[in-house]
Amino acid sequence: MIEIIAVGTPSLGDRSYLVTDGEVAFVVDPQRDVDRMLRLAERRGVDIRGVFETHVHNDYVTGGPALAAATGADYHVNAADPVAFRHCPIQDGDVIEAGDVRLRVLATPGHTFTHLSYALEVPGRTPAVFTGGSLLYGSTGRPDLLGPEHTDTLVRAQYASAHRLARELPPETEVYPTHGFGSFCSSAQSEEVTESTIGRESKTNPVLTRGEEEYAEALLAGLDAYPAYYAHMAALNLAGPDAPDLSPPHRAGAAELRRRLRNGEWVVDLRSRTAFAAGHLPGTLNFGLDGGFAVHLGWLIPWGTPVTLLGATPEDVAEAQRELARIGVDRPAAAATGGPADWAGDGGEKPASLPLATFADLSAVRRPVVVLDVRRHAEWRESHLPGAVNIPLHELPARLDEVPPGEVWTHCATGYRAAVAASLLAAAGRDVVAVDDTFPPGTG
Repeated sequence: MIEIIAVGTPSLGDRSYLVTDGEVAFVVDPQRDVDRMLRLAERRGVDIRGVFETHVHNDYVTGGPALAAATGADYHVNAADPVAFRHCPIQDGDVIEAGDVRLRVLATPGHTFTHLSYALEVPGRTPAVFTGGSLLYGSTGRPDLLGPEHTDTLVRAQYASAHRLARELPPETEVYPTHGFGSFCSSAQSEEVTESTIGRESKTNPVLTRGEEEYAEALLAGLDAYPAYYAHMAALNLAGPDAPDLSPPHRAGAAELRRRLRNGEWVVDLRSRTAFAAGHLPGTLNFGLDGGFAVHLGWLIPWGTPVTLLGATPEDVAEAQRELARIGVDRPAAAATGGPADWAGDGGEKPASLPLATFADLSAVRRPVVVLDVRRHAEWRESHLPGAVNIPLHELPARLDEVPPGEVWTHCATGYRAAVAASLLAAAGRDVVAVDDTFPPGTG
């Protein structure tokens, strides 16, 4: 009885997998916080014998080296990847067996040049394939993350790889991708698809239903910006990252928080945007844990800038610390818990507030205001408010001086990015209102 268990990381839009026959197991594309996989294997009473990477990841720091070290498992990586750590090099056509589990290696370049997929072939069981960033649910992995000079070559390789999978694997083969659940490594997002097969993808996935030129043209036209921290992931993953240190960070008092703010460090309030709006320490930035915290913080923060975490509870700080470790932002400079009054301390600045509004409120405004749309360019091109200024959130820190003078109303699609933008503007001394509503008006 072969069991495939998905371990999701919704904040990054990825899945890792543990596959077991009840005695031994292997893991595909583990995230850096490997304690989750270790606990899962312990609960199942199985021994992890193999760890497999589909590719050198661009959107998170791998847990492969740490998991292999913790379990003594063989760590399988494409022989063509120039990794700087001990591993078992594999290539197209290799077969690896552990207990009743048998994996066949398939070269599927496109997301990267050295991308691999793994076909699970066990007598008496429906076949399965772990496709990483190759064939996704209703989409494929992005071909542009290695630079524009490689994009055309990779998008065509991606097309050929998807057709290889469809040609060589039976229609009933279950498909288990790593990306495609919100990850920016996906060229497009599937519509709430949680499982699929080669047969289904052959009927619905554009890479398998369109000709090569039509597929390539449509995919490349739909690509948008991706997080800036991606630029650092490949180097970290090739070096062989250790397991993260998730012990509690240094606790900062009010005087230290004031000093860090004066020094231009990032002091990040993890509470919801409504809590932040009601009262916050002046100068702090709001990246709530209730949204895409790690993606947006990692996208905006200058790499290497010290970050201090402010959470309502120690558990909130620990969650944020784990999220950041997954993208290589290790060891927060400091942390504090409680609320704005605790963080200001005696003699400190009084908590500041930030108005929240709706699109109906915005339409009722009769005084001159700046409407700042912080959605990405592709969202803006699809639809936008007349007269609004578009500066995508990920560009805002470097373009604050381009925001026109006057009272600023920030908006995005659902309110999260608008709140981040409003906190950046407020920290810069601007008069700002955050629209906490769904775009376009009247849809939510």
